[in-house]
Amino acid sequence: MRKFHQNRSAIYALHPWQVVETEFRPEYNHRSESIFALGNGYLGLRGTFEEGLPEEIPSTPGIYINGIYETEPIIYGEFMAKQPQEYQTMINVTDWKGLKILVEHEEFSMLQGELEAYSRVLDLKEGALRRELIWVSPTGKRTRFAFERFISQVDKHLAYQRCSVTPLNWSGQLTMRSQVNGAVRNIHHLRERALDVLFTAHTNEGGTIISKTRNSGIAVGCAVSHRTAPETSIMGSAGSESLNFLARFQVEPNQTYTLEKYVAMATSRDTAEEHLSGFVQRLAERSATRGYEQAKRAHVEYLAEFWEDADVEIEGDLALQQGVRFNALQLLQSTGRDGRTNIAAKGLSGEYYEGHYFWDTETYIIPFFLYSRPEIVRRLLEYRYSILDAARENAKRMRDRGALYAWRTINGHEASGNFLGSTVQYHINAAVAYAIHRYVEATEDLDFLAEMGAEILFETARCWAHRGVFLESRGGKYCINEVCGPDEYKPGVNNNCYTNYMAQFNLRLALQAKDILASKYPEQYAELKARLQLTDEEFARWQKCADNMYLPFHEELGIHPQDDSFLYKDPIDIDSIPEEEIPLVANWHPLVIWRYQVIKQADVILLMFLLGDQFTLEEKKANFDYYEPRTTHDSSLSPAIYSIIAAEIGYQEFAYNYFLQTVRLDLDDYNRNAWQGLHTACMAGSWMGIVNGFAGMRTFGGKLNFRPFLPDQWKRYSFRVKFRGSKLQVTVEPGRAQYTLMAAAGPDLSFCHFGQPVTLASGQTLEVEIPG
Repeated sequence: MRKFHQNRSAIYALHPWQVVETEFRPEYNHRSESIFALGNGYLGLRGTFEEGLPEEIPSTPGIYINGIYETEPIIYGEFMAKQPQEYQTMINVTDWKGLKILVEHEEFSMLQGELEAYSRVLDLKEGALRRELIWVSPTGKRTRFAFERFISQVDKHLAYQRCSVTPLNWSGQLTMRSQVNGAVRNIHHLRERALDVLFTAHTNEGGTIISKTRNSGIAVGCAVSHRTAPETSIMGSAGSESLNFLARFQVEPNQTYTLEKYVAMATSRDTAEEHLSGFVQRLAERSATRGYEQAKRAHVEYLAEFWEDADVEIEGDLALQQGVRFNALQLLQSTGRDGRTNIAAKGLSGEYYEGHYFWDTETYIIPFFLYSRPEIVRRLLEYRYSILDAARENAKRMRDRGALYAWRTINGHEASGNFLGSTVQYHINAAVAYAIHRYVEATEDLDFLAEMGAEILFETARCWAHRGVFLESRGGKYCINEVCGPDEYKPGVNNNCYTNYMAQFNLRLALQAKDILASKYPEQYAELKARLQLTDEEFARWQKCADNMYLPFHEELGIHPQDDSFLYKDPIDIDSIPEEEIPLVANWHPLVIWRYQVIKQADVILLMFLLGDQFTLEEKKANFDYYEPRTTHDSSLSPAIYSIIAAEIGYQEFAYNYFLQTVRLDLDDYNRNAWQGLHTACMAGSWMGIVNGFAGMRTFGGKLNFRPFLPDQWKRYSFRVKFRGSKLQVTVEPGRAQYTLMAAAGPDLSFCHFGQPVTLASGQTLEVEIPG
């Protein structure tokens, strides 16, 4: 077990509902830009300063719109047939946050003069970023500044900024210059500038910039409007790629002067390109008319409802309490909710991974939302349905039938030129199918199954039934060769255990969906069967493939071999690998990695969790004991899964230590790469570590089950889950668990506590002992 960080000092001040920076240090700016990011699933903004910073200070300015990307040709050193041809990269869009402030003739800069006081606070409860400071200018003018910004959780197109300035020892002229810059580009990944400004327009209080990507052809509109208090005239002007708005105040000591900026952003995916300018302009003007306080009140009310459902309370460790709430807010801020977008590996907090969506969503992030905001899960699955045709094209590229979902994508097409890590990961299909199963199980939303889910299941099952082969050398079993499981250090292997089990699950799930549709939605089933040209013979093949799937097991070791070759690879003591050579993918030649029994991330152990009802406790323990010493956890997706299985098999110290690797990965910058953006899947893994790990929640067979324990380091913890219309609160204290049914879809809710049936009526609370 490598790389424990639990003794690392916290970077930011500890607080149950805030992330606080008490000192501005330029050398930490890059990291803090990610930590103080804001978003609403559509629009995201890194925690950069309104006034900007000199070029010599590391920074990645970023304002992003989820799903808005540019394409560039993938350049290969040598020709290889049927490779993906285009990158997709999330772009940095119009920068609307700029604000220059003149105290008389001195420009405000935290790098000039003196800071007498400074704090920057990400308010987790309110989803707002505030900065307050007292600046002493080079000539001695003392001024208090208060900045606040938030991105509306109520209207995805809207963002808000407020700056209040209070002279403390001077009077004279205060000038605020609000700026909107269309001349933006990505700092990383793209070779060329992506966004060209088509035109600018302005009035005195507001203005609009319309831009368009050069290759993907997506238009982006940004409009702003302003208000001041006390009211003063605003002078607007426009350049070819920018807007400027000038507000001047004659100020007196200890009086406060405020500028508010109302921002609207949209794209040609939201409205026709010819209507885009009017669309964002009207949004900005209406927003300004309603006012800052009304907008913030609605935003905070939304978050209050979110926390009512999603909050996890931990008593006994303030650092972990802060961490799980930070993670929950950042997940909400990063996740698309419109059925056309998803959640990127870095959310909307940075350019790395190019804004691509991975299988992280279905396996790690959907569980967090499923039991708190199931309507968001439906939207995420609707996105998968929206790119089903692209998945069909991808299957054809690989000479397969049905649909094959891309490993990395925004628009549905494979965006990775590394075939060893991308196309070979067929298990992405099963991740999508598994998420559909979990969603329908938790919500009983059979309409989704009929409208979209079944078609996905049928096309992915079709792919599995074509991809493998019945081999006499394996006793006639159905084998799936040349794939890569979750462990990306072992690509191109035969019979990856995780893949085969999950393929079998996918096939059987498709057959179950067939029966449900035939029974409950006969007209839709008949239409879908005709449109996809499905036959009874094909259904029979799915059944045969599932029933005869090769499921590897090593009798002597009592484990499930990760693939046909893993047990025959060179052994290695991963603790002997120098820390500076981790991660291996960045330091070792691929052939060196491939020849050893070394694992990047949970693979068989992930299988033990997802399909845990198919394995005995003894098998889980044997597999954990075998694979844990061989896993480097070079992926942040790994520790949460090892924590969950460790908890299940009784390794509570292992479970807690692995859990610690998930909660504050970004807050304490364990991997020294938080500046690139946040690790969204790991953040969701911290929730899973508590709910699925310490509380032992499972839903096999459509029934809630809990096997909770309390970590020795805590006094109590509590969380809530929604399941089939009911809402259950679970509280775990020393020696006992408390279950409260806060709301019920029917007369009561039944579930199990350590295998014993429990039934609660709405409003009822039950306390039960935790077995020793």
